[in-house]
Amino acid sequence: MKFSELALHDVFALDAEPVIDERGSFTRTFCADEFEARGLEPRVAQCSVSVNDRRGTLRGMHLQLAPSEETKVVRCTRGAIFDVAVDLRAGSPTLGRWLGLELRAGVGRSVYLPVGLAHGFLVLEDDTEVEYLISSPYAPDAARGIRWDDPAIGIDWPFAPTVVSDRDRSFPDVDLDALRASGPEALR
Repeated sequence: MKFSELALHDVFALDAEPVIDERGSFTRTFCADEFEARGLEPRVAQCSVSVNDRRGTLRGMHLQLAPSEETKVVRCTRGAIFDVAVDLRAGSPTLGRWLGLELRAGVGRSVYLPVGLAHGFLVLEDDTEVEYLISSPYAPDAARGIRWDDPAIGIDWPFAPTVVSDRDRSFPDVDLDALRASGPEALR
């Protein structure tokens, strides 16, 4: 795997390096030792899959608070998504900034997201599947989110979503001053 740091602090693109022969290919998509050698969280406590029937579906922007915060490795296994992370970490040099990248099945790219980031995606193709490796089990009482269209963050989505859950629509706007003081805990 090739690790490339992205525009948000401690966020990495993970590009597969397939071994190709007459049978096809073999690709390693996760290696705890390689993560640990780079100081990244190697623990996987839960694996989840999101199936999205329609282009234009938006999921996000989600995170979990301490003590159940999550590190995620996100990979598109069918179809394509515009994957987005927003830095909500107090003291982070990229606090309040976002990044988006396309993840597409068959390309071999995933993204590593440390704790303290809100995460979401917009589905670019019908019948898209997304796989997550997550460092902590889901804890409903720790689940929080921010608005996908918060003007203070200004995410530049490739097009307007057509399917957004009531829950995702009801998340609050971000208070950047509160985040500077206490990070994601400001969302309690």
